[in-house]
Amino acid sequence: MVLIFVGGGLGSVARFLVGKWSLSLFPTQLPVGTLAANILSCIILGITVGYIAKTGVQGMVSAFVVIGFCGGFSTFSTFSYETLLLLQDGKWIWAGANIAVSVVVCVVLLYFLSKHLL
Repeated sequence: MVLIFVGGGLGSVARFLVGKWSLSLFPTQLPVGTLAANILSCIILGITVGYIAKTGVQGMVSAFVVIGFCGGFSTFSTFSYETLLLLQDGKWIWAGANIAVSVVVCVVLLYFLSKHLL
């Protein structure tokens, strides 16, 4: 439980920092902060899941990285909220792009990294 708590806290702080950094680099209608955090989280998750599958090491690594850090770092609720705001503002193309890029990129990265990297 402590590993999940610490990992989740670190992941949340990392998400905040990545979000601020991303928005300063790429000012756009697309919520790049959340997108960057979710993509990076999928990269970390894919590498970790691949490592666990290859080595059989699970317990503490899974609790800290998969449940804790990636759970705190990625955010489906913020992604959903930001997409809703785009829709409410009539920015249908940006909302669609946010959905498409987020889902496709994250799923492809997770699949590729967990199956083929290690």
